[in-house]
Amino acid sequence: MAFKASILTLYPDMFPGHLGLALAGRALERGDWDLEAVQIRDFAEDKHRSVDDTPSGGGAGMVLRPDVLARAIDSIADHGRPRLLMSPRGRPLTQERVRELAAGEGVVIVCGRFEGVDQRVIDGRQLEEVSIGDYILSGGEPAALTLLDAVVRILPGVMGNQLSGVHESFEGGLLEHPQYTRPQVFEGQEIPAVLTSGNHAAIEKWRHEQAVSLTRERRPDLLRDQPVKK
Repeated sequence: MAFKASILTLYPDMFPGHLGLALAGRALERGDWDLEAVQIRDFAEDKHRSVDDTPSGGGAGMVLRPDVLARAIDSIADHGRPRLLMSPRGRPLTQERVRELAAGEGVVIVCGRFEGVDQRVIDGRQLEEVSIGDYILSGGEPAALTLLDAVVRILPGVMGNQLSGVHESFEGGLLEHPQYTRPQVFEGQEIPAVLTSGNHAAIEKWRHEQAVSLTRERRPDLLRDQPVKK
């Protein structure tokens, strides 16, 4: 069964977005994965198709109504797929979680808007809150596209060279080593000699050392989380 992503959103035209292009787009056309965008507003029951209301207790902005959103979620046959809510207060998305999602049958993703989602539908529909970073977006759609980009690219058959998904930042607990290609000399700088030496053991050692150095400089937290070989 192909990986299926069901997106609940007020802006279904934002999908598939860039995922309809390049490798992900070709995989979508082949049926390697499937995408459906569900309009939340279709599940409103008043003549104005209202989906939000003022926050209880006062405050700025509006909140997505739990009754409308619950009906939208309940309309999807999830077949055990995880239900995700893109939210800045969620657990940070990691490559490990991406691999877990890619190994499953798909995801159901709720894209929040306004000031957020009524807590009762988060609890009642067991939504897993996921964050892609410590910043605020105008809505959950760009975050959902980012999550799907990370997941779809490692689905079987999507990338032409499966090793491309192995030698990358975070896959080994480290940031990726520097990359080089021809020409041999660019603006006075040469490709490191070890990379053209043909000595594969020396190349792997150099790449690992560079990865450790970059990680120590930019993301020391990753070194604390995972032992690094010397």
